[in-house]
Amino acid sequence: MSGENEKARVRVVVRGVVQGVFFRWNTRLRAQQLGVFGFVRNLPDGESVEVVAEGEKPRLEAFAEWCKRGPDGAEVLDARVEWLPFKNEFRDFQIRY
Repeated sequence: MSGENEKARVRVVVRGVVQGVFFRWNTRLRAQQLGVFGFVRNLPDGESVEVVAEGEKPRLEAFAEWCKRGPDGAEVLDARVEWLPFKNEFRDFQIRY
């Protein structure tokens, strides 16, 4: 794989005012802009969002940094970033319900 960027997978759990502020919609838009694939979904606690994405590691690093801030209107109190092995599981980026 010489010459190619390393592929990776990242899971980010974002907590704060992240539901009802278009966080998922904006997360999907940012993922599409960066060319990473995966999903975003609200967690049942009412104050957290889970993001799972795969792609080239530099793009995922930029995406994880964006998730730590979120879109305008979001108030991120905490963002836990977990790096995982690449699985080549996704073909697009979805909002899951």
